[in-house]
Amino acid sequence: MAPERDPRERVPMGVTARPRIRLDQPLPPRRRLVPEWDPEAFGKLSERIARFIGTGRFLVWMTVVVIMWVLWNVAAPNGLRFDEFPFIFLTLMLSLQASYAAPLILLAQNRQADRDRVNLEQDRKQNERSIADTEYLTREIAALRTGLGEVATRDWIRSELEDLVRELEDRLPNGRGAFPAEHPRGRDVSDR
Repeated sequence: MAPERDPRERVPMGVTARPRIRLDQPLPPRRRLVPEWDPEAFGKLSERIARFIGTGRFLVWMTVVVIMWVLWNVAAPNGLRFDEFPFIFLTLMLSLQASYAAPLILLAQNRQADRDRVNLEQDRKQNERSIADTEYLTREIAALRTGLGEVATRDWIRSELEDLVRELEDRLPNGRGAFPAEHPRGRDVSDR
C-alpha cells in the first residue's frame, strides 16, 4: 500500500514524485574511496619521525638491528634462517626504510621552511615598525631642539640683564649705581 501524502503538499502534474530537497539542512556526508587525514597531525608526525631519524640513537639502533640480522642469518641453524647470504630481504627493508624516510624528512623541512618564512615576515614587519618609530622620535627630538633654540635660557637672560645694568650705570651721572641703596629707614615697604 502506498504511503499517504499530506493533501496540502503540491505535486506537479506529469512529473514523477521525487523527495523534496531541503535547503535548510546540510546534505548527508558522501562516502569517499580515499582515506582522509588531518594534514597538521600528519605533518607533526613526520617531523617527529624526521627528528628521530636524525639522532644518534636511531643510528645505534639501526646498526644493532643490521648486525643482529646478519649474525642471525649467518650463525643460526639452516631451518631458522630467513635471509641467506646476499641478504636480499635486508636490502629490501633498508631500501623501504630509506624510501619512507626521504619524503618524511622533506615534508618536515618544508614545514620548517614555512615556519621560517612566517617568522621572517613577522620580523620584517617588526623592523619596519621599529624604523618608523625611530624616525618619528628623531623628528620629534629635532623639533624640540629647534624649539629650545628659540627659548630664552636662564644663562641668556642673566647675561642680557647684566648688559642692561652696565648700560644703565654708564648712562647715569656721578657714578651712581643703577640701583640706589636701601631706603634710609630700612626696607622699602612699597616694593612688596
